Amino acid sequence: MTAQQTELRNLPSDLKQEFLPKHVAVIMDGNGRWAKRQGLPRIMGHKRGVDALKDLLRCCKDWGIQALTAYAFSTENWGRPTEEVDFLMTLFQRVLRQELREMLEENVQIRFVGNLSVLPKALQEEISRSVEQTKDNFSIKFTIATNYGGRQEIIQACRSIAKKVQQGLLQPDEIDEATFEHHLYTTGICDPDLLIRTSGEMRVSNFLLWQIAYAEIYITETLWPDFNRDEFHRALCAYQQRERRFGKI
Repeated sequence: MTAQQTELRNLPSDLKQEFLPKHVAVIMDGNGRWAKRQGLPRIMGHKRGVDALKDLLRCCKDWGIQALTAYAFSTENWGRPTEEVDFLMTLFQRVLRQELREMLEENVQIRFVGNLSVLPKALQEEISRSVEQTKDNFSIKFTIATNYGGRQEIIQACRSIAKKVQQGLLQPDEIDEATFEHHLYTTGICDPDLLIRTSGEMRVSNFLLWQIAYAEIYITETLWPDFNRDEFHRALCAYQQRERRFGKI
């Protein structure tokens, strides 16, 4: 059985494969609230959130979605309690180490976007290892936004372009959308077609500000640790009912 046939077999019958989003982005919100409702410490919500993300990645791969980008840690998240931040950094490192073999077996390409230079050294090394070892994989592009902020990304792109202009490598009138996109963290990945946010919050929280210009946005009251394949199915059904005009009639 070919990979394409496997995707068709696993795809729910009410979804049309030709109208699936190529790239799904998720703002994984609600881990702390989920833990509180369960009477558990916040860190348990983050652990359950990892399980939800792993299941979504498998689902995207099974159903033929080409790219998944997850908002794991924003530039603003450093303002959380030190104990929680330290736990998250350790959790990222441990999950990368534990899951790398399966990612290789499943042909998943791992990418990270954000200012990675300020992350703990051990985590930076784990990130470099996972990115290098999966760089030639092609079943799905899995991007993890870590220490990421959309405004900061745009500023660093502007600085990179300005430096090239200053050096005489680029003329101002040569700057267009393609030039700008080439200097973003996400260069080489198509823009998201669908942005999902859990926990009912109605904002994009500084996530992929350039890239989501024409993305369809789906908000669910479900907290992230409870976001499963059924919830994703509902999101895709809602997406396929929309007419995407990209500003045209």
